[in-house]
Amino acid sequence: MRISLASDSLDGVAPILVSEIEARGHTVIAHGAVAEGPSDWAWCCSQAARDVVSGVADQAIVCCWTGTGASIAANKVRGVRAALCVDAATAEGARRWNDANVLALSLRLTSAPLLGEILDAWFAGSVSPEETDVANIAYLSEIEN
Repeated sequence: MRISLASDSLDGVAPILVSEIEARGHTVIAHGAVAEGPSDWAWCCSQAARDVVSGVADQAIVCCWTGTGASIAANKVRGVRAALCVDAATAEGARRWNDANVLALSLRLTSAPLLGEILDAWFAGSVSPEETDVANIAYLSEIEN
């Protein structure tokens, strides 16, 4: 898969994100501090989200100190379902029940071992075929601004 990655700084796990994603067989499209480009969280994280909806990337991972700003910026892009995940169970649930296409991470809270668990769960996750889950995802498109 092509993964668009954005981080507003090189704090925490940011320096190992590219290698961790590539180690799982994915290609990285980097934005912000991980690309040595403009790294304001709103700009780099929304660019990663736009990569997903335009088809440049299959999914995105966006990061900032708390993960909150990264997720907010990504979710402002129509068609994005960004989930701030602090553990593997949340990442798996976000993929399964929410068909999340953007993973948001906190650089402050995510340790290297936890990052590995979250990425493994995220990439192994699949979307629920249950009728109610499918209906909820479809409804999100209806209520987008």
